[in-house]
Amino acid sequence: MDAQDRVSAFLDEHDLESPIAYRLLDLTSELGELAKEANESTGYGEEPADVELSADELGDALFSLLALCEQADVDAEDALAGAIGKYERRLTTTGSAGSGE
Repeated sequence: MDAQDRVSAFLDEHDLESPIAYRLLDLTSELGELAKEANESTGYGEEPADVELSADELGDALFSLLALCEQADVDAEDALAGAIGKYERRLTTTGSAGSGE
């Protein structure tokens, strides 16, 4: 069973279905928690090399992202493969993974 299937089964088991907008808001909230950890651990940017992120908060963000994928009927593995392919093409053609926009 892959990670998205595990999240889906957990949501079903605990009757935690939510509208997609709530899933997106939850993901944004979890990313905000990671940003807070980064801000605090670096002295609000004074020491960027000191950034610390907890596995707990990263796990919450990953769970939220996979729950959003599930709600949006997007296969997370396929989406990841597509993103990696996109970045590989950019690196090959422009030498940068960025979109240049």
